[in-house]
Amino acid sequence: MSDNVKKEIFEWLKTIAIAGAMALLITSFVRPTLVRGVSMFPTLEENDYLLIYRQAYRSDLPEHGDIIVFKSHLLQTNGKEKDLVKRVIGVPGDHVVVMDGKVFVNDEELTEAYINGNYTDGNVDEIVPDGYIFAMGDNRPNSLDSREESVGMIPLDDIIGKVFIRLYPFNKITTL
Repeated sequence: MSDNVKKEIFEWLKTIAIAGAMALLITSFVRPTLVRGVSMFPTLEENDYLLIYRQAYRSDLPEHGDIIVFKSHLLQTNGKEKDLVKRVIGVPGDHVVVMDGKVFVNDEELTEAYINGNYTDGNVDEIVPDGYIFAMGDNRPNSLDSREESVGMIPLDDIIGKVFIRLYPFNKITTL
């Protein structure tokens, strides 16, 4: 084998190794996801393409208003567990009350300009336990979230990451 062929093979192997290392590095920090459903309307719409920062909560807790993606125990039609996109309403120690169409956290009514409509269904009076958060969709009449027993409080360990950018549709690219 000639030196030129060896150099060419070495360059190809080096390029593949660098690309593989970069892909591994990127995927350990960022993950794409596609919005399915209307539970986050009007903030997010069906088929919006999002990027999630996977390391957001490795050392910090979620904050009120963060939009997160988490693993649920709800099953898709293919039998796999569904990932849900919701907004953080309550963090550990918060007292969350949903009553008469309004949401209160620690006895203060939330001002929620981001929700669809001005009414939140449900009757909730819960203290968020350590290691959990309380989250709801922005489209309150059409969101399966912490108000429902099938979702309930979300364990911090089930959070995949924080949504930080909408990449598609292109005319709606924005940080979140």
